[in-house]
Amino acid sequence: MSITLRQAGVTAVAATLITTLIGAEGTGAAAQAPDYTKLESVAAPRFEAQPVIQALPQGEERPSDVRDNSRDEAAPISASSLAQLAAAQPRSGELSRELSCLAGAIYFEAKSESLTGQLAVGRVIIARSKSGRFANSYCGVVFQPSQFSFVRGGAMPGINKAGQQWRNAAAIAQIAHAGSWRSPVEGALFFHAARVSPGWRLTRVGQVENHIFYR
Repeated sequence: MSITLRQAGVTAVAATLITTLIGAEGTGAAAQAPDYTKLESVAAPRFEAQPVIQALPQGEERPSDVRDNSRDEAAPISASSLAQLAAAQPRSGELSRELSCLAGAIYFEAKSESLTGQLAVGRVIIARSKSGRFANSYCGVVFQPSQFSFVRGGAMPGINKAGQQWRNAAAIAQIAHAGSWRSPVEGALFFHAARVSPGWRLTRVGQVENHIFYR
């Protein structure tokens, strides 16, 4: 009889343990394996890339660092004339500070000239920035004291950027910077209006419309 009671007690303890274990299912991180048959109905998360926008540095950019981001990944533009190439230049967004300086100089020095005359002026500024004899940036060249008469008090006058003359200057600045069209006076470092005779002892490169160019 005592053996039967002992067996019954063991059986009861075992039943209690089984009941406890069954009740504990699903209460821990590893308590229940995931039901993979249900995962197909759960949509996978979607990740959409967002553009990263960085402000331009406030300091002076070197010409080699100037980039027109709208053309970084674009194929080279093929054109049969300078006018066609200018028309194909991107016009969305603002120019970088360096290209703005270059376009401003083209605008004030040659906005009444043809696109070829404007390109000749732009390439002089670029040649100066690479010569080692002037500042090594476009803005540095343009604002160097006593070089360009339109600069007053270290600043340019205001520009009507809604007009066609500015759009031309901006397009020619991009072309001049990229070197995608050759100037007829390539390599010139100096120029003056044809109506004056400063008597410079320099090598004359040529004349483009109303300007005479030297190196």
